[in-house]
Amino acid sequence: MDWMAQEQERGITITSAATTVNWSYKGEKYHVNVIDTPGHVDFTVEVNRSLRVLDGLVFLFSAVDGVEPQSETNWRLANNYNVPRIGFVNKMDRAGADFLNVCKQVKEILGSHALPLQLPIGSEDTFKGVVDLVNFRGIQWNEHDKGMTFTEIPIPADLEEEAKEYREKLLEAVAEFDEKIMEKYFDDPSTITEDEILTALRKAVIAMKVVPMVCGSSFKNKGVQTMLDYVMALLPSPLDKESIKGTDPDTGEEISRKPDEKEAFTALAFKIATDPYVGRLCFIRAYSGILESGSYVYNSRSGNKERISRVFQMHANKQNQIERLHAGDIGAVVGFKDIKTGDTLCDEKSKIVLESMTFPDPVIGYAIEPKTQADVDKMGMAIAKLVEEDPTLHVSTDQETGQTILRGMGELHLEIIIDRMRREFKVEVNQGAPQVAYKESLTKNFEHREVYKKQTGGKGKFADIVFEIGPRQDDKTGLDFANEIVGGVIPREFISPIEKGFREAMSNGPLAGYPVEAMRVRLFHGSFHDVDSDALSFELAARGGFREAAKNAGPKLMEPIMSVEVLCPDEYMGPITGDLNRRRGIMKGMDTKAGSQVIKADVPLSELFGYVTDLRTISSGRATATLTFSHYEFVPSNLADSIIAKVKGAAVTK
Repeated sequence: MDWMAQEQERGITITSAATTVNWSYKGEKYHVNVIDTPGHVDFTVEVNRSLRVLDGLVFLFSAVDGVEPQSETNWRLANNYNVPRIGFVNKMDRAGADFLNVCKQVKEILGSHALPLQLPIGSEDTFKGVVDLVNFRGIQWNEHDKGMTFTEIPIPADLEEEAKEYREKLLEAVAEFDEKIMEKYFDDPSTITEDEILTALRKAVIAMKVVPMVCGSSFKNKGVQTMLDYVMALLPSPLDKESIKGTDPDTGEEISRKPDEKEAFTALAFKIATDPYVGRLCFIRAYSGILESGSYVYNSRSGNKERISRVFQMHANKQNQIERLHAGDIGAVVGFKDIKTGDTLCDEKSKIVLESMTFPDPVIGYAIEPKTQADVDKMGMAIAKLVEEDPTLHVSTDQETGQTILRGMGELHLEIIIDRMRREFKVEVNQGAPQVAYKESLTKNFEHREVYKKQTGGKGKFADIVFEIGPRQDDKTGLDFANEIVGGVIPREFISPIEKGFREAMSNGPLAGYPVEAMRVRLFHGSFHDVDSDALSFELAARGGFREAAKNAGPKLMEPIMSVEVLCPDEYMGPITGDLNRRRGIMKGMDTKAGSQVIKADVPLSELFGYVTDLRTISSGRATATLTFSHYEFVPSNLADSIIAKVKGAAVTK
């Protein structure tokens, strides 16, 4: 499913791709929509939006590397969206593979009840089958048909004790979910049937209480069929959800839609892509009703009707045209004018707004400029298309220097974007040095009065506000605006322009023009003029007030901190930790994994540019590192001063 040239060259997934599979299980035919997502944290948007529309997921771990830093990030995302899951431990035929150790890590690091449903028979080169703990039998994959079928074998004698112990644990876990099993478990465990175990296990998985763990080697096609059988048996289908909740755009009341084709059509747009042959494609997940090609849908965000000229079933980058899309299915539509990621599409007669998606802010930027005059217009079009496809890609123009700044989730993310501009859109660009996405934060409260007045002939402008500005009291971001105006000293129609003025002013902080991520404003007094006051005057007063007051509210600079995990041989531990300390790294711990040392540290992003290359040099190419965004932290004051001076200097020297 990795169809992009960049994916094939690098051997990683970059963009999520959808396909449809039919699978037979216990004599029934099942229809499954599959989305393959990247694992790399730079492409977290793809994981985020796919989890929002999926009912269940198979989480892949490497039997050698176990739980990696990006596994933790993606696991947390899956928890946010409450998606039931099965763990599949892959690469069981590789040196150092250890299935039970990975299960232990899923328990300890990810804090989940990992429940092995199998035990491997043989490992590394000799991995040939598994002990099935549900049926309590041994199965061995047949080499002659590439693992498509298996032969039942007796449980190997050296595994018998361990198999009994893990079968016991499995029965114990499912007994909690089924009283009948509980009784049998105490009376005679051997009478518990496969169906009873699977029914109870399904309940436990859907309730997010357990994560069944299976293993295999997908390269050799071993264990993939069993895993698909467990998807059918344990993960929820669209019908397992009673209904999807949304709000009525007109009244704000909560309404729901059942996963039924007789209900009004409801779908969520979760991805926009550009295809060279059919133009803009919008991937949607239908929750209820049926969408016919050639029909109209209502977009709850824009309030407009959109004509859907054709509907496709996707197979990676190949489209298969279909007449209609049914409830529960995932498909792609074309012909629309204005649909964005996260929009709800529904029937105009029964409007609904589904919960959208939230995407993280970018942490790194590059200044880019077109190489030739011919590239100027093409660059604008290319960026517009790429930003529409990827909500974590932000573009802005630096007010002072006039440069175009492209911001994303990491160096790899932006490298791929610039490569796509060159290949897909034939745009050549020069890129500047990477820039860190700093933020500003207020640390104390400050009261201020701002009077805005102008007299230009006839009608003047007048606004007067008294407010307190400072940090938010909760952990949320954005503006917390408290209106404490009483007795109409400022008319109600001017309150919302004041709030808008403050909200928009936050994008340009008092220290160096970086955005202020969170602040609280308490508006408690002011005055107005019958003739001269209008909405714009109050909005401008709020902006001016922010500029003056924020300087006195203890503003501090904040920088993104990356969680760094380095895997290296013993002899390089000293030089690598020394190098991380020099980069202002804070050590978080050391560990051993598969015979290598693991060093964990939190390091400011500004110190990490080109780190992977430096690490190769220090370790003669034997160490690897993964960098994941962790959080924002205050910049030490001596460094903050030089960053601010540099930004202001750039503005002055222009």
